[in-house]
This record gives sequence, C-alpha cells and structure tokens, in this order.
Amino acid sequence: MKAAFIFLAPEANPKIHKAIIKTPEMELISIGVSSYDDACKVSVRLAVDNVSAIELCGGFGIDGTARVKNAVRNKIPVGVVRFDIHPGLENKSGDEIF
Repeated sequence: MKAAFIFLAPEANPKIHKAIIKTPEMELISIGVSSYDDACKVSVRLAVDNVSAIELCGGFGIDGTARVKNAVRNKIPVGVVRFDIHPGLENKSGDEIF
C-alpha cells in the first residue's frame, strides 16, 4: 500500500519538506504544506502517483478537508486527524487561518 500524510506548517514547502518511509508492506509519504491551496495541488499529484489514501493533519478544518476531497474528485479516500482547535496553529482551526 502507498499512502500519504499531509501536514500544515508555516513556511512548509512540499518540494523540500517531504519524507518517504518504506516497510515491506507500506510506503508512507509525509509532506508539509503551508496552505490549503498547496495541499490541493499536492493531493492531485499524489492521486496521479497511485497513492491509495491521503490522511490530513489535525490542522485541516472541515473546509480544508472538503477542498482536498474535491481536488482529488473522490478518486482516493481522504481522512483527517481531528482537532477542533490545533495546538500548533495558535489553538485555531485551519479554517480560520487558511
């Protein structure tokens, strides 16, 4: 299985802030983005690269999650770690920031 985890962080650059972890049964791609727009662009590329699932960090609010789901046109499942407010985003939802 090939899956991805996308996290939000100020000044994250998906071309630089990326790691791949491989086990015999799993490949996990972890990618940092600084906006919902970047997350949507990255998600579309991941769908083309045969990623089976995308998990979003808790900084993504309801709107951000919906935007990523719409970007991949429901071709792959999108899940999210849920925080109503995220400690890494000044105790706000990403929806308030992005």
